Amino acid sequence: MAKGEGAEQYSNASLLNKPGSSDGIQLAKRHEPNRLSVCNKICYAIGGAPYQITGCALGFFLQIYLLDVAQIDPFYASIILFVGRAWDAVTDPTVGFLVSRSPWTRFGRMLPWIVLSTPLAVISYFLIWYVPPFENGKVVWYLFFYCLFQSLQTCFHVPYSALTMFISSEQKERDSATAYRMTVEVLGTVLGTAIQGQIVGLANAPCVPGPADILAEPSNFSTSPGLNESKPVISLEHTVTGPAYMIASGVICLIYIICAVVLFFGVKEQKGERLSESEPMSFFQGIKLVMGYGPYAKLVMGFLFTSLGFMLLEGNFALFCSSTLGFRNDFQNILLVIMLSATLAIPFWQWFLTRFGKKTAVYVGTAVIPFMILVVSLKSNLAVTYICSFAAGVGVAAAFLLPWSMLPDVVDDFQVQNPDFTGHEALFYSFYVFFTKFASGVSLGISTLSLDFAGYISRGCSQPKEVDLTLKLLVSAAPIALMAIGLSIMYSYPINEEKRQANRKLLQDLRENEADSETDSAELANVV
Repeated sequence: MAKGEGAEQYSNASLLNKPGSSDGIQLAKRHEPNRLSVCNKICYAIGGAPYQITGCALGFFLQIYLLDVAQIDPFYASIILFVGRAWDAVTDPTVGFLVSRSPWTRFGRMLPWIVLSTPLAVISYFLIWYVPPFENGKVVWYLFFYCLFQSLQTCFHVPYSALTMFISSEQKERDSATAYRMTVEVLGTVLGTAIQGQIVGLANAPCVPGPADILAEPSNFSTSPGLNESKPVISLEHTVTGPAYMIASGVICLIYIICAVVLFFGVKEQKGERLSESEPMSFFQGIKLVMGYGPYAKLVMGFLFTSLGFMLLEGNFALFCSSTLGFRNDFQNILLVIMLSATLAIPFWQWFLTRFGKKTAVYVGTAVIPFMILVVSLKSNLAVTYICSFAAGVGVAAAFLLPWSMLPDVVDDFQVQNPDFTGHEALFYSFYVFFTKFASGVSLGISTLSLDFAGYISRGCSQPKEVDLTLKLLVSAAPIALMAIGLSIMYSYPINEEKRQANRKLLQDLRENEADSETDSAELANVV
């Protein structure tokens, strides 16, 4: 929240020049330039990596892990995925409300939540990728630890998201820090894809031939000793009980802890950079306040549908590559291309939204749609798949960057329209996270349930035609329709570049007036 430096320094000169004045010292500290160093921005950005690393690993691989490694029935896998994400979504506004009501400490308001939630979060994440040595309670095991991890990660991510408003009072600095954060977060998705994909790819269990495979090519599925001699594979038993998934999850847990430590010691949460806080409100009052604000509702609903489209693509692309396209040994590399492309595209999108505006960038970011059509229209072709994956990564980068870049604008607009309501930034961020996670749960649940209805065969060398058709719909037609709905909602989003700059000036004027009032009160107190 910006403070006008020149006006405040002039109006506070009498206090700042008084030797020994505690009020003058406090005002001097408060009105120091609020610029972030590159080191501060990098440390802040690193804090966003754990959410994306774990989210990418879970989003890309949990579905195929539950179906093909844990050997859970697709119906129960859909329950685990949907209930886990739905529970995660419910905890977001709850944690946002608790964060907004939590007291200020010498470490800040947001950072203690981040640090205290980290140890239990990494333990629960580690146990998600462990196959328990019993059959009857497998579903309960995965559901419990999946829900537990999502709850603890919410205690990390919601305060971290709201921390954007407290690292600097300058809007330009916040936007710059957001670009750093998005770059690191996309790098985190690359890291999550690389760690999980490459390590687990080495332990990829051989497929199980079905009746159709044996009838089509009986010589390939004989019981002769030469079966599968062309490429060494690891047995299902080794995949389940061996170290592959545990090593991958252990490495990710270590990175999670390191990122939390860097964030805690590298970023200072600032107090007093906002207008004075209003009186605390109840949870349901907060819901009504946030969701009743038009620009925020349009932004959230627009990105809800576009995010749902990208999540359908993300959650099913691994299965689509391995089952429909037949790239069982290449799908992890295809996913890695998507994430690398997204990483490279982040600086481009930061330049684009600065040059042409954020709302324009939303529409240009959907240029990935033709490639989504192309990848399902042509016959299996590895080169074409890589090209389409690269293009998809450019769209993923826009989906990462734009929501988090536009949310601070909505919060600023809300404060301009409602100057008496402040201190509720965490609610705005938590409800956005709530809707995106709910969309993720819906996408994973519906897609896995659809595969069950289509007759998906766990670890099958080939799938029925109904499964191939279902996967094509889930990675192309359905995401495109959802993106179109989201874009139609974003058309009426009212905050353009002109209004954003006007809000910035109005907020600066409001804070200058508040600073003048504080100065007059302090001078009067000194006279008395």
